[in-house]
Amino acid sequence: MSTNRGPISKFMETNYLHFNAAAMMDAAKGYETHLDEGGKMMITLAGAMSTAELGISLAEMIRQDKVSIISCTGANLEEDIMNLVAHSHYKRVPNYRDLSPQDEWDLLENHYNRVTDTCIPEEEAFRRLQKHIYKIWKDADTAGERFFPHEFMYKMLLSGDLEQYYEIDPKNSWMLAAAEKNLPIVVPGWEDSTMGNIFASYVMKKEVKATTMKSGIEYMGWLADWYIANSAGKGIGFFQIGGGIAGDFPICVVPMLYQDMEMENIPFWSYFCQISDSTTSYGSYSGAVPNEKITWGKLDINTPKFIVESDATIVAPLIFAWVLKQ
Repeated sequence: MSTNRGPISKFMETNYLHFNAAAMMDAAKGYETHLDEGGKMMITLAGAMSTAELGISLAEMIRQDKVSIISCTGANLEEDIMNLVAHSHYKRVPNYRDLSPQDEWDLLENHYNRVTDTCIPEEEAFRRLQKHIYKIWKDADTAGERFFPHEFMYKMLLSGDLEQYYEIDPKNSWMLAAAEKNLPIVVPGWEDSTMGNIFASYVMKKEVKATTMKSGIEYMGWLADWYIANSAGKGIGFFQIGGGIAGDFPICVVPMLYQDMEMENIPFWSYFCQISDSTTSYGSYSGAVPNEKITWGKLDINTPKFIVESDATIVAPLIFAWVLKQ
């Protein structure tokens, strides 16, 4: 039994000895070893992990330099900030499995957007952010400046304009922790988020230019430069929460550099873990086992590989607790 660990880690070490629990422990210990040996780690956030309040554990990981870069969906980018400014207005629906189409329609009519058992309030969350982010977009557009989606969010957070609305302890916002560290973030497919839709509407109304927002191709180019600059030594690990574009986009930077840029000495990702509840079958990216990534030039034969087939809202905070020695 480790002596320098808190009660969560000690409980895990005592009880999580088999099956997915053991896989989780192996992944957590591998994450810790990777950092101890000087490696860096990318975390990728799929789905709606921010609405599941992953910020409670992820923000501390950021503050303690246990993550070097994040790839996330546009939803995760904005929903952490929405939770920060509108938490008390959220509506929990524990019986969500029993909702009828009429029940769902009634939620819409009352301006609630449901994510599993949690409803995000349109007025206090989406529209509150829209008012402030539009000004930042417009100012950049007028000045002929261009930024990435996360850079605009950082500007909004660091301006202090949202502090008047804070409804949770700000230490539990991973986006605020990331903004304060200027943590690198890539947000592939940002356009399909609510703020992405809103930005597109302003473009269609000719209030801002589409080019004011830097694109996904530019994100890939930026990520390639970052990877080249940071992959020496122990290298960069890949900790994937869920599947989808948040994971698929950044992991492809390695085969792109190796095969398309012909940089044959570029290192592979040096650790890989995916938390997934996807069925392993039928051409699914999220359901592909780690070894399949070898054939795509993403992982080496000897890259430590872990897959935990469980609910990320349960598993990720536990792995983070282990890495933080809680």
